Amino acid sequence: MEATGFSLITLVLFLPMVGFTILLFLREEQANEIRWTALGVSIVTFVASLLLWAGFDPNVAGLQMVQKADWLPTYNISYYVGIDGLSLLLVILTTFIMPLAILSSFRAHVLHERGRQKLYYMFMMLLEWAMIGVFVAQDLVVFYIFWEVTLIPMYFLIGIWGSERRVYAAVKFFLYTMAGSILMLLAILYVGLQAETFALPDIIAGVQNGSIVFPGDGLFSTQSFLFLGFLIAFAIKVPIWPLHSWLPDAHVQAPTAGSVILAGVLLKMGTYGIVRFCLPMFPDASVQWAPIIGALAVIGIIYGAWVSYAQTDVKKLVAYSSVSHLGFVVLGIFALNAQGISGATLQMVNHGISTGGLFLLVGMLYERRHTKDINAFGGIWKALPLFGGISLLVTLSSMGLPGLNGFIGEFTILLGAFGSDVLGFWFALFATLGVILAAVYMLYMFQKVYMGELDKKENAELEPLHWQEIAVMVPIIIAILLIGLQPAPFFQSMDASVNALVAQVREHITTIAQVP
Repeated sequence: MEATGFSLITLVLFLPMVGFTILLFLREEQANEIRWTALGVSIVTFVASLLLWAGFDPNVAGLQMVQKADWLPTYNISYYVGIDGLSLLLVILTTFIMPLAILSSFRAHVLHERGRQKLYYMFMMLLEWAMIGVFVAQDLVVFYIFWEVTLIPMYFLIGIWGSERRVYAAVKFFLYTMAGSILMLLAILYVGLQAETFALPDIIAGVQNGSIVFPGDGLFSTQSFLFLGFLIAFAIKVPIWPLHSWLPDAHVQAPTAGSVILAGVLLKMGTYGIVRFCLPMFPDASVQWAPIIGALAVIGIIYGAWVSYAQTDVKKLVAYSSVSHLGFVVLGIFALNAQGISGATLQMVNHGISTGGLFLLVGMLYERRHTKDINAFGGIWKALPLFGGISLLVTLSSMGLPGLNGFIGEFTILLGAFGSDVLGFWFALFATLGVILAAVYMLYMFQKVYMGELDKKENAELEPLHWQEIAVMVPIIIAILLIGLQPAPFFQSMDASVNALVAQVREHITTIAQVP
């Protein structure tokens, strides 16, 4: 499993920092060079991540392309990176979303108004580096560093280039996430000292063979407190209801690219963290807390959908829809079976594509009308037929229409929930209401914005789509159709890793469910 030479993962990880360094030496007035350098580096990073997939063996459950080197050997802390079926797709999602977010920024009015483009694109490069690091780090301390670094560029992206209440939203985002991270840091220190290593694979192996024991008898055991230390940090990032209140403010106030990255990747860091850390390190606590967290997930599904329908701000509607959609992902994870976790992992990718696409479309409308009020629109499809057609496809994808990417993820999650021996029928039944409600609020939004009479002069005179905007949306459309029509390769890449994880957890099911 361990490698001594240079790993392709390290190349993918540090390419954004190459871009960051190049931008550092460019002058602010070199606006074109700054923009195209950031875009070019992000595209090269995406291509390099596809090489990861090409060299990935889907039949191997463990880590691949591993690179490990001592960093702080006194404390057993290492630069330790690798990927498996649980992280591969999320790395590719990150490198896929970033060039689209950068290209969408080229025509952003706020960048021309407030300037500092060099700083803006440097933050984008730094953010991509940190997000990839979260998904490939296999040392708890290194993971924590990457996790915290993501806060810095997003804080400034919202605080400098956001909307009217941008400083309030940026501070709220930072404080919420930082508060949860402190609990995770305490749990990391305890686990590392007990295990005498911070290497995640070694800790998981020790838990499985019994050489590392975190007492897990009851909801208030040592293992439960450690589990909650990690879980709360991840739950805030997802966000799981009722820890969600930072999200609408951050989404609404962030610039378009910030909202795309926030919805597309940053929220997935929370769900990924649950799968990567909570389940294998604390299997007993995962089982004991599963019904409680499953209930919170179902509440989030219904609450997010219900509140979405009540919104008059189109960006806030899409933001609250994330609370509902990510509730499905959490439900799938805590079904604790292969169908649920596979569906949840794929749905992380699907949500990033569909909701990222929605935020891009909302941003294009905002650039033209400088309003996010749903009632200010109407008849947009008549004025911009191509834009209306693209918007319909992305909206149907977010709803989970069969044949598009959103359906296969939600279907597999519900299949896992129905078949779960720690959740079961009622969880799945109430979650299904979220599918119905999603159709209600998404179609309501689409009807108000795109359909009806073109009775407002401002809407009748909207500028047609620019080639750069079309170029941003084409990859989104391809991804929606590709995953919707051919999901098998995506499931195959994660099957071995998911089955191994489920087997590890089920070996420790002693309280709530019994192994057949």
